[in-house]
Amino acid sequence: MEKKVYIIGHKNPDTDSVASAIAYAELKRRQGWSEAVAAMAGEPNPQTRFVLDRLGIAAPLYLADVHPKVRDVLHRTPVTVNAAMPLLKALELFHLNNIRVLPVIDDTGRPTGIISLLKLSEKYLLTGQDRLRGIDTSTSSLCNCLQGTFLAGEPSGETEHFHLFIGAMLEESFSARIDGYDTASLLIMTGNRRTIQQAAIEKGVRLLVVTGGLAVDDDLVRQAASAGVILISTPHDTATAAWLARLSTPIGHFAEGKFEQIGVAEPLSHLRLKLLYGGEPAVVVVEEDGTLAGIATKSSLLAPIPYALILVDHNELGQAVPGAEAVEILEVIDHHKLGNPPTNQPISFIAAPVGSTCTLVASIYRQQGNEPSQEIAALLLAGLLSDTVLLKSPTTTDQDRELALWLEEKAGVDHLSFGREIFAASSGLASYGSPEKAITTDFKTFTGGSGTFGVGQVEVIGFDEFHQLKNELQQGLIRIKERDGLQLAGLMVTDIYTETTLFLVEGGKALAHVMGYPQLEPHLYELKGVMSRKKQMVPHLLKVLGRL
Repeated sequence: MEKKVYIIGHKNPDTDSVASAIAYAELKRRQGWSEAVAAMAGEPNPQTRFVLDRLGIAAPLYLADVHPKVRDVLHRTPVTVNAAMPLLKALELFHLNNIRVLPVIDDTGRPTGIISLLKLSEKYLLTGQDRLRGIDTSTSSLCNCLQGTFLAGEPSGETEHFHLFIGAMLEESFSARIDGYDTASLLIMTGNRRTIQQAAIEKGVRLLVVTGGLAVDDDLVRQAASAGVILISTPHDTATAAWLARLSTPIGHFAEGKFEQIGVAEPLSHLRLKLLYGGEPAVVVVEEDGTLAGIATKSSLLAPIPYALILVDHNELGQAVPGAEAVEILEVIDHHKLGNPPTNQPISFIAAPVGSTCTLVASIYRQQGNEPSQEIAALLLAGLLSDTVLLKSPTTTDQDRELALWLEEKAGVDHLSFGREIFAASSGLASYGSPEKAITTDFKTFTGGSGTFGVGQVEVIGFDEFHQLKNELQQGLIRIKERDGLQLAGLMVTDIYTETTLFLVEGGKALAHVMGYPQLEPHLYELKGVMSRKKQMVPHLLKVLGRL
């Protein structure tokens, strides 16, 4: 089975991460990766939604996490039994399917017990003489296992406890042998010994089995019917019939009613704990409605996870979709600093100091001579223009400018007009729905100084709306700082036309002494010429926080 490959950007996805994921997934599918799927680790921001709607492109698949689940390693065609199935048939299932555990299910498909071959062997074989004589079965199950025929009496599915005796002796010895037992519990097996047959019927035993397929005299059949003795004829010899009788016990009699259980949607780590430390050979896995989904054993933990990741626009697990550390990472395409996790195998890792990941994806298209469609070219151009702020950001390189012109031609749009349309349609703070959403939609955390700090960024056209919402944004920063235990939480509000950022910050009381930029009022700084969080804001904060 071909693995599904999710091509996914960072948490709090922006236009660059979403566009690069969609475009690279399209390229991979062209290259024969039919299971390549564009995904995102969060809800797209207003700008990204505008771009997707503008181009008529569906949003990527949303993945809240990629933690491996029990369903990912489960073999979903379990062999099952019902409680009435005879032990004989269950042993055949163990042998034919080379399995060690059988779940018992009811009529609705829900598990009611579990049969372990090891425990079954211990219970059935390692037993005393009295247990060998005792048989728990129903007359219906017994007759089926013996391939017998009822000569007197009717079959019943109710389990009874029988004491088995073989009538292979003189009638006097036989009668002495069964004295002291409740005749209602006696199961007598004999061959063509009329005296034994008649003695058993006269004593009113519960069940008489005549072996070897031998005929039973009509008068004895009538006598058995009159005395309420069940009479069964079997073609098997007495030794075989005795063995089959012991195997006629309904399997439910051996089922363990208490068993380890887990849901298909639970994390694989929970299953690992149950299998390694629970002391049971298997765990019953159930669907959300409680019906049986399968049986998981320790070998299930060795099954490969049926999906893998390609990371775009990030390479740090702290910014990745939750669970990425437990999934195979096949490739990375990024334009940020390195903080990548170790991998088990060599992978393709593309990291370059350009203004956007879309620049790198576009260059791969061009290098391979793979012409992007008009929609994909426009999408890549949107991501490039977004991350470079219309090619004005200090992160912009000559490669970004060159690829912007190449994509402009393929998309059939003017890149400057297209870029202004994107920012004009999505630059308002109100478009985020709430001040806190405006902060967190593009919010990233970093470690430096004496702790962790976080910085969000929004692009605007003019600061009038910001000043109206400043107090609410400040309260949002306070909540985020406390909730996430941050040393400092800030929001960059960047005017793309004046190329100026207002930095609203909570935390770092002594920050004003080392910030190095004009403080307009408490918690607010003016940073002229600062547009890039990655290349300007974060390096500066790492430096000044190290002084505090």
